[in-house]
Amino acid sequence: MSSNKKYKQKKQTNKYPDKKTEKSNSDEKVRLNKYLANAGICSRRDADKLITDGFIKVNGKVVTELGTKIKKTDTVKYKNKVVNFEKPVYILLNKPKGVLTTVSDDRGRKTVLDFFRNKIQERIYPVGRLDRDSTGILLLTNDGDLTKQLTHPKYNKKKIYRIFLDKDLEKKDADKLVEGIELEDGFMKFDTLAYPDPKNKKDIGVEIHSGRNRIIRRMFAELNYTVLKLDRVYFAGLTKKDIKRGKWRFLTQREILTLKKGSYE
Repeated sequence: MSSNKKYKQKKQTNKYPDKKTEKSNSDEKVRLNKYLANAGICSRRDADKLITDGFIKVNGKVVTELGTKIKKTDTVKYKNKVVNFEKPVYILLNKPKGVLTTVSDDRGRKTVLDFFRNKIQERIYPVGRLDRDSTGILLLTNDGDLTKQLTHPKYNKKKIYRIFLDKDLEKKDADKLVEGIELEDGFMKFDTLAYPDPKNKKDIGVEIHSGRNRIIRRMFAELNYTVLKLDRVYFAGLTKKDIKRGKWRFLTQREILTLKKGSYE
């Protein structure tokens, strides 16, 4: 008895990579400055200077020609240390209080990188800073180009903080903070200042673009206020939505593209 049913032949896929594919991947070439940027050494522009200044060796030889392409399997050294090519990684952490925003600490205190021990193989580092007593969102990556774009004073990025003071903020002082005050390292002002709860003058929302060290605490201290809590809730288009304190997640492709294009408020 014949059957009219048609059977679709399954396309067979080879689970094992063939030798030609492996060879082509290992022979793939990349610009030396991109190699250094992906390794987290610096941005591609800064890598060009390292190359022309003779600080980079490839397979034991100093390379000074810009535009040089190398294989990912080549041995690259900077300051006599091997530099490994890594895939770009982008992570958003909701930093808890009491954790240092640094790669390591000689006193053995906890750092933001302790959250990723044995979880992330790539060498990541924090973009910008949050002091030890501050909380909130912090971006970590090994993308040297993006790091420079987000931290260089030329590209000041919008940041929003939630602040709790030791006493009510008087209107005259709120006006001064927005109009600007003179600090030991120069003039500074908040872009905007608001009260999330109009009845609570100790609870303040601040928008600022400056990346100066401890700038918010210093500005309030200049007017005799003590910051009890400082929480960063927004940075360069990123928020801590759905990320509990001390937790983290990888950025989505859309978020990465938005950051690289700078297409956010």
